[in-house]
Amino acid sequence: MAGALPPGLPPDPDGNLPPGITPSPHTPFSAYVHVPYCRVRCGYCDFNTYTSDELRGSRRESFVDVVGREIELAERVMSTAGVRRPLDTVFFGGGTPTLLPASDLVAVRSRLDNAWGIAPDAEVTTEANPDSVDAEYLDALAAGGFTRVSFGVQSVVPHVLATLDRTHDPERVGDVISQARAAGLDVSIDLIYGTPGESLADWRRSLESAVGWGVDHVSAYALIVEEGTALERRIRRGEVPPIDDDLHADMYEMADDAFSAAGLSWYEISNWSRTPQHRSQHNLAYWRNHDWWGFGPGAHSHVAGARWWNVKHPAEYERLLGSGLSPAQGYEVPTPAERELERLMLGLRVSDGVAAGDADAAEVAALVTAGLLNDEAARSGQLVLTRAGRLRADEVVRRLAREG
Repeated sequence: MAGALPPGLPPDPDGNLPPGITPSPHTPFSAYVHVPYCRVRCGYCDFNTYTSDELRGSRRESFVDVVGREIELAERVMSTAGVRRPLDTVFFGGGTPTLLPASDLVAVRSRLDNAWGIAPDAEVTTEANPDSVDAEYLDALAAGGFTRVSFGVQSVVPHVLATLDRTHDPERVGDVISQARAAGLDVSIDLIYGTPGESLADWRRSLESAVGWGVDHVSAYALIVEEGTALERRIRRGEVPPIDDDLHADMYEMADDAFSAAGLSWYEISNWSRTPQHRSQHNLAYWRNHDWWGFGPGAHSHVAGARWWNVKHPAEYERLLGSGLSPAQGYEVPTPAERELERLMLGLRVSDGVAAGDADAAEVAALVTAGLLNDEAARSGQLVLTRAGRLRADEVVRRLAREG
């Protein structure tokens, strides 16, 4: 289970939006559904997830009805605020959403559709472990209105998977990708690089497999060792080597080269797609600061600049909704300075970049000279990271925020 949520301000027990927050009916609106169940806990993960023996007072079988209560609450709140527009994207994450029956995921999607409608061209995605679905399950998702599946592959190298505590058989990944395509679903895969003990040769094997599967979207994330995880404790005890930042950089460049050669273009620091149509529209909604409501234990929401988060444990989440109360634990409304920093942080991640705004011209010029910002884009008032800049994005944001 993840660490404590930030305290924030006390939310309205009825779930109403914070004072002074008025959403626009024209801002794109998305839904995120957090399914917090996992068969086993991966040693690197600090997400809000629970194995069967950790649920204590909550059952997977009740998930659809409990989340349905939050959907009803959200429909009331957003309707009162004048927002009735259809959902542009829906994303089921976790945890492992596909530990639930396909019929449960379809039922939640249907409740979202009944509440707001789902746009005809909406992207509807679920995450899945390769060993948690089969052809019948994937067919049921497609028949129930899902359009996309994102497989958590992470690696194809057995010793790397073992360090990550991943349980799937890498030899089966190609089969489930083929089954998903046969069902009519778009396919994305997630990879992780920089696992302790993973060599460049190991990483190359995973990249070659990803390219060989011919997927149209890949996310590749550098492993971050979160405090309090099993992996962090193993590193602290010296059981596995620590993270090597230089190796991370080499692995990122290797991935960018491999995906580019295979016809996949980067559109966000950690994401590549074959065409603009294959980009993750849901994740772009986050990076573009659109509105979304996060359903489920520990889920976060963002509407008109306000952010709030739900209580973490499924039993407490269920108790509050069963009592007719909002499951929100706290909220915050960023200051103008914090919003500007967020605009830079999010906008710089994507290949389109972000408008320079009030950024100091001398600092922008220095970043161009350092090879971290694209010269041609900067001259037109847009800040776009070079590949070297992608590797040092946090530094670029810090320098721009300091001078902006």
